[in-house]
Amino acid sequence: MINQKSKTIAQMFDPVRDGLNAVEERMREYGPDQHEALTAATTHLLSSGGKRIRPAMSLMAAGVFDADFDLSVSLAASIEMLHTATLVHDDLIDGSLLRRGIPTLNANWSPGATVLTGDYLFARAADFAAQTNSVRVMKIFARTLMMIVNGEINQMFKSKGIVSRDDYYRRIYAKTASVFEAATESGAVIGGATEDEIAALAVYGREVGSAFQIVDDILDFVSDEAHLGKPVGGDLRQGLITLPTLYYVEERPNDPDMKDLLNGHMGDPAITARAVEAVRNSAAIRASLVEAREFAQRGLAALDILPAGSHTDSLREIAEYVVSRDL
Repeated sequence: MINQKSKTIAQMFDPVRDGLNAVEERMREYGPDQHEALTAATTHLLSSGGKRIRPAMSLMAAGVFDADFDLSVSLAASIEMLHTATLVHDDLIDGSLLRRGIPTLNANWSPGATVLTGDYLFARAADFAAQTNSVRVMKIFARTLMMIVNGEINQMFKSKGIVSRDDYYRRIYAKTASVFEAATESGAVIGGATEDEIAALAVYGREVGSAFQIVDDILDFVSDEAHLGKPVGGDLRQGLITLPTLYYVEERPNDPDMKDLLNGHMGDPAITARAVEAVRNSAAIRASLVEAREFAQRGLAALDILPAGSHTDSLREIAEYVVSRDL
């Protein structure tokens, strides 16, 4: 059952605190002959916030099976560096100048330098993954990176303005849930888990990752710029239809502002502002949250076959946190 969070996120991370500290150190290591500009950019990106939920989940999944500490750290660093690299490219593609209230890399650098930095971080992530000495982990890493990039291409050429649940679910899997899935599935792999346990942790990561993105999409409507670190309603302004909008369109299919937006009139700020406010004040927000909790509940159910212990408990707490954060 999903309950309100009773612990802070820092308390939930206690069983993997040493691992997370080691991950931070590992990610800040210099690569061979690393240019000082890359070092400065990496430091900026890693210092700009983020709760480190993905590497924490990776460490927890590995910890369930008492995986080797150094291998677990390498894996978790790979997951977080992969996530960081995607943010660099996402911000450039979207033209975002702020993330978490801090200027993005592309706000100050040329597009070419930004792309190359993102490429370098992808390579660093792959190197960390290779340090696990697991071909299976490398295959999961490659699969995930291909999923992310293909998802971005689909979003760029196909998804804008499309009112389709199937399109939405595919998009959030590619964008977010695939990385959560890779984190927990790979953690089980390096821990020497059984195939059933590996599959269960893959399901857990996928379902909880989907819940995480749905809540992000809810917050895009109900939070404020100070908390988001970027303008409210950013997805709708870019023509991306998320779950709250899908529910709203089902509830009010004849809303003139939404019809205008779906017909491509994304450039009118007055129309967009009214549409964002309408979604914010509708039953679509509650319906989306209920669905997020259903995803999280399926993730929790997948953990039932795992051994009991503090790491399994922490994975359960993370699933509950994901659907109650900042709401």
